[in-house]
Amino acid sequence: MERVDVAIVGGGPAGSSAAHAAASGGADALVLEKGVPRADREGLGPDSTDAAGILDYWVDIMGIHPDEFDDGVVQRELNRAEFRGPSTAATLFDTGIESSYDRFGYTFHRARFDDWLRDRAEDAGAEYRTGVSVRGVDTDLDAGASDAGAGPRHVLRLADGDDVGADFVVLADGPQRTVTNRMLDEYLPTGQGGSDRLAPPEANHIAYQEYRRVPEAVYEAVNDAIVFWWGVMPGETAYPWIFPNQDRVCRIGLTMPIGMDIDDFDADAYELLSADDDSIPSGAEYVRRLLEWQYGDEYDVEEAFPIVDDAGKRDGTETYPISSTRPIDSPTEAGIAVAGGAMGTTSAFHEGGDHVAVRTGAIAGELAADGDLAPYNRRWKEAIGDEIVRNVTMADMVADYTPDDWDRIIGAADAMLAAEAGDGLLAQPYRSGWESLKLVLGYKWNKRKTKRDYVTISEDEYVY
Repeated sequence: MERVDVAIVGGGPAGSSAAHAAASGGADALVLEKGVPRADREGLGPDSTDAAGILDYWVDIMGIHPDEFDDGVVQRELNRAEFRGPSTAATLFDTGIESSYDRFGYTFHRARFDDWLRDRAEDAGAEYRTGVSVRGVDTDLDAGASDAGAGPRHVLRLADGDDVGADFVVLADGPQRTVTNRMLDEYLPTGQGGSDRLAPPEANHIAYQEYRRVPEAVYEAVNDAIVFWWGVMPGETAYPWIFPNQDRVCRIGLTMPIGMDIDDFDADAYELLSADDDSIPSGAEYVRRLLEWQYGDEYDVEEAFPIVDDAGKRDGTETYPISSTRPIDSPTEAGIAVAGGAMGTTSAFHEGGDHVAVRTGAIAGELAADGDLAPYNRRWKEAIGDEIVRNVTMADMVADYTPDDWDRIIGAADAMLAAEAGDGLLAQPYRSGWESLKLVLGYKWNKRKTKRDYVTISEDEYVY
């Protein structure tokens, strides 16, 4: 049986970063990635999807400056984010959080980013193996590195019939959690397993986007911005977007909860619904309606905004899950760390989370190389806890917002920005009106409450 120090399930940002950190620390690290094709990648790689991009302070969370990337990874440098409601808008030019990166942020080519992370891990000495599916993991808590000559603590059973032994396992299989849920079930009381509490239809949002080449005037208006619409489609933290890539190509898409019923919503209240809808529109239909709503008066949308067929996963489109739960702790006493999307650190509220995936994977790999995962749950909270609390707080606050609520709140944010508070969106609102004050006080109150308990599965729930 093949034997390694650290086996990593999943080769996306979290998995590759874990491999890089483990190998850099002297461990024998192996990444097992089932591999999927993409139109814009040669060969197999992780089931990656372009997310929004990276904001300025996310650079520091991730720990990788864009100057380190190969050419072509960064697509556009950004100077703002635009938030648009049904009839209001606000533009943010500063996140208000201190950062070593001097721009608002950047968008990037996800497949090239993944390839760069893989190359970095392999350069450090890790092995990255594609076309390999993990069917299960058998664990013997009495075995492991501490017993000289003993068998490995974990045996990973692969689809091809081979086994891989490892003293530590890093689970980085993304929001679908195909391996993670089964492993967590072994360490949680009956009826409280990961498969129940983190089942993808309940725990995830679905996202869809298209790569479209847009008219020159449209591209000029958005080529240094990320644009979001709130309150124009139903569902908790459901929103469409436009994100710029290179060569007049933009990613136009949306995220929404899975399994909504059209009868639960007033179609007349939402710009992207029609009274004739008998079900929630598909992602493609939502994109078409968004473009018609925003640009249909000036352009023939299907002719002026063609899909770029050689981008994305298939035919210029991609569909993918995003975690919509709070994050989980890991059963570290069993030599297991869960990182990235699998642990729920990616978020439907801020459209992805490659920065936190990279950081959590790096922490897991570093500790595995040191031979002790015990500090992992404390370490990831120290590194990304504030970011998670912000996202959870805002998502909870807006969970029941109607289109009118979004217009009100975006209008309040715009008033705060116009008042030039100087310390970011959520500071010193008192000159900008009662709604702005309510927004800030509500956020601060909910943030304090959230900070006390923001994990879905806590460390003390695991049974060994």
